[in-house]
Amino acid sequence: MASILVCDDMRAICGMLEIALRKEGHKVETVNSGAEAKRKLDAAIFDVVVTDIKMPNADGIEVLRHARRVSPDSAVILITAVEDYEAAVQAVKAGAFDYIHKGPHLMDEVTVSISQALDTIALRRQNFAFKRDAGVRNSLDNIVGASASMAKLKETLRTVSSTASTVVIFGESGTGKELAARAVHSCSPRAAEPFVSINCGAFPETLLESELFGYVKGAFTGASQNKRGLFEVANGGTLFLDEISEMSLAMQVKLLRVLQERLVRPIGGAGEIPIDVRLIAATNRDLEHLVSEGNFREDLYYRISVIPIRVPPLRDRRDDIPVLANHFLKKYVAAAGKSITRISDRSLEQLQQYDWPGNVRQLENTIERAVALEGGSELRVETPQERPRARAAAAAGADGMPRSWSVPSEGVDMESYIAEMERSLITSALQQSNGVQTKAAELLKLSYRSFRHLVKKYDI
Repeated sequence: MASILVCDDMRAICGMLEIALRKEGHKVETVNSGAEAKRKLDAAIFDVVVTDIKMPNADGIEVLRHARRVSPDSAVILITAVEDYEAAVQAVKAGAFDYIHKGPHLMDEVTVSISQALDTIALRRQNFAFKRDAGVRNSLDNIVGASASMAKLKETLRTVSSTASTVVIFGESGTGKELAARAVHSCSPRAAEPFVSINCGAFPETLLESELFGYVKGAFTGASQNKRGLFEVANGGTLFLDEISEMSLAMQVKLLRVLQERLVRPIGGAGEIPIDVRLIAATNRDLEHLVSEGNFREDLYYRISVIPIRVPPLRDRRDDIPVLANHFLKKYVAAAGKSITRISDRSLEQLQQYDWPGNVRQLENTIERAVALEGGSELRVETPQERPRARAAAAAGADGMPRSWSVPSEGVDMESYIAEMERSLITSALQQSNGVQTKAAELLKLSYRSFRHLVKKYDI
């Protein structure tokens, strides 16, 4: 079903088109002037606009140009009773999808043209979604690991993918929750449709609402044109809400309504848009505990946790560490054009002994750094735990207290040195707080905003 606006100063034409298009299952609104059409376009999002060209005051070309300005995703089909070659050329140049002469087969021609326009719009949305998430793509093969816990996880993902149920994925930061979500999507009947992801913790409440639901022109300062929300972009496919625990209570109410009614109302819009989206959520926090504290809605919790899945931390599957380390070695050696052939046995042993509070993401960053610095054929890796300890030992006096810092004769990259110390302190704080970022921020005497900035800066 599409949302269609029909504009013609002849009420009979509007009535016939409305009847024909409603029979096709579309939602149709009709107006009888170009000025009314422009007001409708300012207030709601339409998939297709069908408008007469010759109208008093604002004509069809003006409606077309207004639609291209405020709702560029909408397809505009122009109809006219006058054979006018110049008008047809002008319409195409202005961005019309089609130009149809009012003849005996008008209804059939408009119906076919709308069908073609909707196919084009669907393809454009899919391309947008695929480009937006063109990183690591989709299958179970991207989940690296041969341990029993990972084999069980893959089997669970394969099983739940065939259902349409909402899934919530639990796991510490860096365990690969988005990879798990992509795997569910890629194994599901929706695999050919868009997979769209958004980090709920990365947006203030007002911006998150506009990202998810879209908005119409003039809804707020700076809204110069209509914008489709990610629920619409993901229509037919999967929407992945990462860090859903960071969503405000007010936004939780709005999300719950969408999940219950399967309708989205853009900010400032008068109409509602039906959506067909499978929702997958993820969090690194204990939602049941947040519910008991009153920081997460109980009804939303039960709505999203139809199928809960847990991704194990790396410290609980240490057998996978050599497999992952060698996987990342191949990836970054190829990118760097180096001739490193293996990771030293001692390094592999140290990697397996470390607890990896940042999980797989932290291990990947460590291997990438080691590859960048390695000049030989065998990779030697220092775990994040070893680097600050070695530096602290070198900097400490006999009583164990820090002594005055001195610059070695060969010099020091102060920026990198400080960055590494910051990264180590953050990972240590996350380890002590079991991955709860607000507690980690308190340990470091940082505001949550500053802590989040550093986590993003160092990709922890």
